[in-house]
Amino acid sequence: MAAPVSRLSPLDPAAPEGDAELIAALKRGDEAAFERLVRGQTPTLLAVARRMLRNEDDAREAVQDAFLSAFKAIAGFSGDSKLSTWLHRITVNAALMKLRTRRRHPETSLETAFDQLLPRFQMDGHAAESSEPWEEPVNDLVARQETREIVRKLIDQMPETYRTVLLLRDIEELSTDETARLLEATPNAIKIRLHRARQALRAKLDQRFRMSPK
Repeated sequence: MAAPVSRLSPLDPAAPEGDAELIAALKRGDEAAFERLVRGQTPTLLAVARRMLRNEDDAREAVQDAFLSAFKAIAGFSGDSKLSTWLHRITVNAALMKLRTRRRHPETSLETAFDQLLPRFQMDGHAAESSEPWEEPVNDLVARQETREIVRKLIDQMPETYRTVLLLRDIEELSTDETARLLEATPNAIKIRLHRARQALRAKLDQRFRMSPK
């Protein structure tokens, strides 16, 4: 069974004292420090890679690649951010590299189904279909474990282009500019993809949670 989703701490302007001690040991080549880092960070980083790759073997390879990259670059790590945040970024990049290099299957039918979820508009700019209220407030739905599982499954069903940008922006909480850099796209293109992905996700959630007609 997959490990539960874990969230990393947000960017911290100053590395905590514990990080500073560990970073110094890593830069000295202390094997015990490397072991401590791997043991402490692997579960969280593996959860990140699993979300992005949806394949256990690929996820584990991405985390291994991330640690190798981190070990090679640790001498140049300034400590301006938390060590866990730095490793998170490296893991995301390793997962994206894996996505680019592994064999991918055509997604034409998936793209077509995705496009059908996007809202339609009339010539005057008004929505062609009115949005119906949900039986429960959105905040209450999102707070439920059952809903979180549904959202994860719906995101997994998206075409790779939209799924990845939604994960990076809304789940991994990367900025638009950083997402654009990682995906080799313009910030405006990322904003458009994210908007379309959110619309499609809302449409799928509407199908599950809208108020039933009386």
